[in-house]
Amino acid sequence: MVLIGNWTCDFLSALEITALSTTLPTIAQHLKGGDFIWAGTVPSLGSTAILPLCGALALAFGRKHVLISVICLFAAGCAICGAAVNMPMLIVGRAFQGMGGGGILTMTEIIFSDMVPLKQRGIFLSISASVWALASAIGPPVGGALASTGHWRWLFFLNLPICAVAVILQCIFYNVKTPKESVVAKLRSIDWIGNIVLIGSVTAIVMAFTWGGVTYAWSSYQVLVALCVGLAGFFVFFVYEAYFCTKPTIPWSIVMNRTSMSGYLCTFIHGIPINGIIYYMPVYFQAVKVASPIRSGVDVFGLCFTVAPFGILCGALVQISKKYRPANWTGWVLMTIGCGLLTLLNENSTIGQFVGYQIVAGAGAGIVWTGTLFPILAPLPYSNNTGALAFYMFTKCLSTVFGIMVGGTILQNELRRRLPVDFTAKFPAGAQLAYSAIPLIRNLGVPLRNEVIHAFAESTRLIWITFTAISGLGLVCSLFMKEVSMQTKMDEQWALQSQSGATNVETETKADA
Repeated sequence: MVLIGNWTCDFLSALEITALSTTLPTIAQHLKGGDFIWAGTVPSLGSTAILPLCGALALAFGRKHVLISVICLFAAGCAICGAAVNMPMLIVGRAFQGMGGGGILTMTEIIFSDMVPLKQRGIFLSISASVWALASAIGPPVGGALASTGHWRWLFFLNLPICAVAVILQCIFYNVKTPKESVVAKLRSIDWIGNIVLIGSVTAIVMAFTWGGVTYAWSSYQVLVALCVGLAGFFVFFVYEAYFCTKPTIPWSIVMNRTSMSGYLCTFIHGIPINGIIYYMPVYFQAVKVASPIRSGVDVFGLCFTVAPFGILCGALVQISKKYRPANWTGWVLMTIGCGLLTLLNENSTIGQFVGYQIVAGAGAGIVWTGTLFPILAPLPYSNNTGALAFYMFTKCLSTVFGIMVGGTILQNELRRRLPVDFTAKFPAGAQLAYSAIPLIRNLGVPLRNEVIHAFAESTRLIWITFTAISGLGLVCSLFMKEVSMQTKMDEQWALQSQSGATNVETETKADA
């Protein structure tokens, strides 16, 4: 039942990610807001903000309390988004959603590692992937249907009863030790300075890329200052963590071997193209193919129905073969080819083409999605799992920020350059054009409509070209990982407790004796 509770939590996060991509143009239109990039990146910023803390909080306050807290945080974000009356309110709600959703994903990964040795985790990762498959399959069409009927608020409100079920399951069935130190001692054990510097650095870089070429020129002091502050902040963070912090957010022991480092690099690189594709494929369908929100939700089935099944296949094959390098290499090759095929899409592409290309990209993305966890954890002792998994999820969410941000920056700057002047004149200076323009395309007359569609087609093509190059870089990074025997031990400190107070591990040991 604990695992079911965790998979319920995973379902929440997956549904939120996949459903929103098809509804965001409609939401932006209803709320009369053009800050679509912030609506996409703020949840990932929220996740980035809380993820480094999750490992420390889980060690200080215990798994159960932290997991229930982040579920409630996610529910609060859903309620704010559902009640939003303008875009700033939606963005605030999305920030809470991101913090809660990121915390959920991190805590469920940590709890899985507490309960299942890495060597036997393939089947459980496969089940987790099937949960993502279900959410990925129903998310886009459900989001599109709600957007088409004007009931997009229910996309957020429907999460509330699922949150309630998840909390109830955790309260009843998840019995685990809770650290006994005082609250003051627990708070002192957390690296607050490092987290504040890291959050500020990521936010500054996102602001620079969001403003660049749209609100301000790339050479403007606003963009350059934000970019320099962000990069300097990263440097300060790593120096502080390495030389001054007694309990660092990122334990350096988890990245001091080339296999784990390769896994982390692959995790980060993988998140950029896959999240970019998830967010900007619906833009292609709604702008270039002039599809309705619900139709665009159906059109991304080629991707949504492929990622999770191939993630399942990867987990099963790694557990059977006890080798993770072949799976990772195969995934990167397929993902690079798939992104390359997407560059062939234009306004005349057929259903067979855009579905087939998505299937290839989705197959590779699904394999890598599951496959990178094994090289990260294999060289590490099980006592490092909590910190390693918190950093793993931080890397995933940080890459989501960059995936949406890179795609959005390319799209905005290319549209600004390619769209006809008599069309862009309808929008205020500095407006983010993509989601503001999409609802108008259907009613444009020829030849202006064809010119706008072609501009969107060429702009999205540059996104796919960029993601192809990034995927190729991921393939190169995967070549550096070694094949290491996977751990069979677990940390008894966080084992489930029976009614008598003994841990499951202790009970099994006595039974064997």
